Amino acid sequence: MSNVETPVAEAARPFVVSRVFDAPRRLVWKAWTDPEHMQWCGPKGATIRRVKFDFRPGGLFHYGMRPPAGNEMWGKWAIREIAEPERLVFVNSFSDEAGGLARHPMSATWPLETLSTITFAERDGKTLLTVQWLPVNATESEIATFNAGHESMKGGWTGMLDQLADCLATAK
Repeated sequence: MSNVETPVAEAARPFVVSRVFDAPRRLVWKAWTDPEHMQWCGPKGATIRRVKFDFRPGGLFHYGMRPPAGNEMWGKWAIREIAEPERLVFVNSFSDEAGGLARHPMSATWPLETLSTITFAERDGKTLLTVQWLPVNATESEIATFNAGHESMKGGWTGMLDQLADCLATAK
């Protein structure tokens, strides 16, 4: 019998980011679930084009996004759970224009799908929003890319949550 241990595949580490918004939970929920209020959801200056918005468990949000200095990209949410106004769970992915799965346009080893769990907690008239991401059905290489990308994801989410804060400041 050998004393050499078989290497264990790298486990996915959840990516988590939280922010307290100076807005009631119902308004923050609306900004995430009403397509008319989702322009904040992307890189700064990007325009979001809704193709399909079927907001129910089993439904789909399919969208196009055009960054200010870039080509249009596509994404989708396959909605798994809606617990209004506390929790939203969906599988997030890049897609093509027809809604099929697509690779990240800048990373061939980014997971095809990530499980997104968004929670909305009331805090004295404000809202604590928490985003958690985990790869779904990912290869070892995809998990390694995901784990290594936490700092980059933090930067991207910080920018998007800044835009959400601006949106909430003018929303009703």
